Amino acid sequence: MSPKLPPEPADAAARRAARPAIVYPAGAMPRPDMAVLEAARATLVKTDEIVVPPRDARTFRVSRGQFVRIVSIEGPQVGDLNLWNADDLAERFFSGKTRALHATHVSTGDRLWSSMPYLRPMATISHDTLGWYGWDADGAGVHDVIGTRCDPYTNTLLNGRAYDFCCHSNLSRALGAELKAAPDTVEHHVHDVLNVFMCTGFTADTHQYFMKASPVRPGDFIEFLAEIDLLGALSACPGGDCSATHSSDAAACHPLKVEIFEPDRSTLANWPWPAPSDYHRRHGGPD
Repeated sequence: MSPKLPPEPADAAARRAARPAIVYPAGAMPRPDMAVLEAARATLVKTDEIVVPPRDARTFRVSRGQFVRIVSIEGPQVGDLNLWNADDLAERFFSGKTRALHATHVSTGDRLWSSMPYLRPMATISHDTLGWYGWDADGAGVHDVIGTRCDPYTNTLLNGRAYDFCCHSNLSRALGAELKAAPDTVEHHVHDVLNVFMCTGFTADTHQYFMKASPVRPGDFIEFLAEIDLLGALSACPGGDCSATHSSDAAACHPLKVEIFEPDRSTLANWPWPAPSDYHRRHGGPD
């Protein structure tokens, strides 16, 4: 039984008619110099690659100034990406602030921001072969920063059963292997993700988060410039292309590939590498 709604006030229409204000207006922050990135991209030499098996995850390390691609290689597949400062796991990808500064979905020219108190770009999206998708008739886009990651806790809550190959578990296992620790001792470092290749939105009537078949095909990729030294982890989601289900073995799943590239460093000689926020951190308290 739905709860009874309170009566509308007499000025309800006027309240609903209030004009929206963009929280962080376009142009409020300096945009990356895409011409410089394109010049650097023209010099890229691949130095490493990691294949992420279906329903599993792998870690990778990338140095500041290198480029990293996440590539579809066999079939439509969504990936869940975590990023940390390679030298300090307390600084990690902040999907909520990235969403607020850019949009619910990100593409070329957008940046992946780190958590407070650092709040700086960790990576800049330098190329996206799915940039053509835009927004579809359902209001969906690709590469979202609204979903959290599929996890065994929510699966147990909703379905009453354990499933150990959700993205949260995959990322926990991969990070544990990287740090030589048990997954349960490092899972607190796993955080809300960039849903790479995932096609999502909110329904127009109930405003519920939805997913639909990803448009990604073999050869598609999203590419980033590492703005700081990064430790990354990528899970090949058990939902496959996320057209119908996740957190189970029902969906057809495919591997993903992470490729690391070295540019001619002279092309980035004048790139403004980001420092942590210079906010004094007193928060109104005593000096």
